[in-house]
Amino acid sequence: MTIDSIPSLAGLTLAFLFAAGCGDSGSGDEDAGTGTDTDAAATPLTVDEVTPVATAYADLVYATYDDALSRAEALDVAVQAFVDAPDAETHEAAKAAWLEARSPYGQSEGFRFYDGPIDDADGPEGQLNAWPMDESYVDGVEGMPDSGIINDPDVDITADMLASLNEEGGEENVATGYHAIEFLLWGQDLSEDGPGARTFEDYVDGGPASHPDRRGLYLRTVSGLLLTDLQAVRDEWADESGAYRAEFLALSPDALIQKVMRGIGTLTAAELSEERMNVAYDTKLQEDEHSCFSDNTHNDILYNFLSIANVVRGRYGSVQGPGLITLVHARDPALAQAIEDHLVETEALIMAIPAPFDQAIEGDDADPGRMAVAAAIESLRDLGDLFVQAASLMDLTLNTSLE
Repeated sequence: MTIDSIPSLAGLTLAFLFAAGCGDSGSGDEDAGTGTDTDAAATPLTVDEVTPVATAYADLVYATYDDALSRAEALDVAVQAFVDAPDAETHEAAKAAWLEARSPYGQSEGFRFYDGPIDDADGPEGQLNAWPMDESYVDGVEGMPDSGIINDPDVDITADMLASLNEEGGEENVATGYHAIEFLLWGQDLSEDGPGARTFEDYVDGGPASHPDRRGLYLRTVSGLLLTDLQAVRDEWADESGAYRAEFLALSPDALIQKVMRGIGTLTAAELSEERMNVAYDTKLQEDEHSCFSDNTHNDILYNFLSIANVVRGRYGSVQGPGLITLVHARDPALAQAIEDHLVETEALIMAIPAPFDQAIEGDDADPGRMAVAAAIESLRDLGDLFVQAASLMDLTLNTSLE
């Protein structure tokens, strides 16, 4: 399965989405088209209506993590080839593979925030995707060429050691995951209008940076650890054999949908709109953007949004729903339409953010880049409000705050 066949959000219609089993949409509601001021009464969820949505959701989660693992495997191959023979060509291939790997993983972010296998007490989320990152914790930086684990020969570079050092002593002491690999490939982003400019010679004996052998070993090790973590999470959702999948599908309808809505609600209203976008918008600091070394943050934002939309629609690759929207539609077709319309609108606003993101947040509030970022943030906040309304129609209370 690949993610390349995912259709544009704007090309989907409610008529198509509801073909999976929603009831008649002709309610005669005078508020149809707005979806925000109806008088629909809360209707508790039933096993019969939730079971197909829950099964599709579990399939969607597995498919997303399976793609993330496949792309990480391709990244690992490229990383090994680069470290074996560092030159401009293998370096560019490794960077391209990292960018490809970010797409499916970014679309998994909506599966967080409810103590699933990605971020329960033993979950590897912080080991996979922690940020922002203090680069000097890992390697030399401008003005501190001998800093970091790589330049400390007393630290053994093994998967267990790096896992133990991840976020040790502070949240910004990131030692593993996508962003550690990103930094090792791109280096610090010291450019005003481009990504980091690390040279492949940092991995060559006699090159400009000390300890090239340890740097190569570090890159190999964190890439391998990424595979281990992703496979463990994916396997928890496997059909028949997935331990968490079985636990998830055995939940009561209320508890199950509460988790699903908690995932996308928190990502929409708190993590993406606030932590990943509004913080950087307020500070205008490059260090506060998600993928600052590669200047890939604009894509991160889009992938995270797609994670939300995928869950709402129950669609990812060959997985074709039904999604959460079917449960909303059965209770209030107007609200379901408002959510669909808002998904399309929000996608357009996110895609209108100029790249790179660190330049879009610069300048005055009236500058086009900052206006585009602000509009996308506000649209995500509004979408979060619609999810809260949808939850209430299912007789649920949705908490979208980060805990």
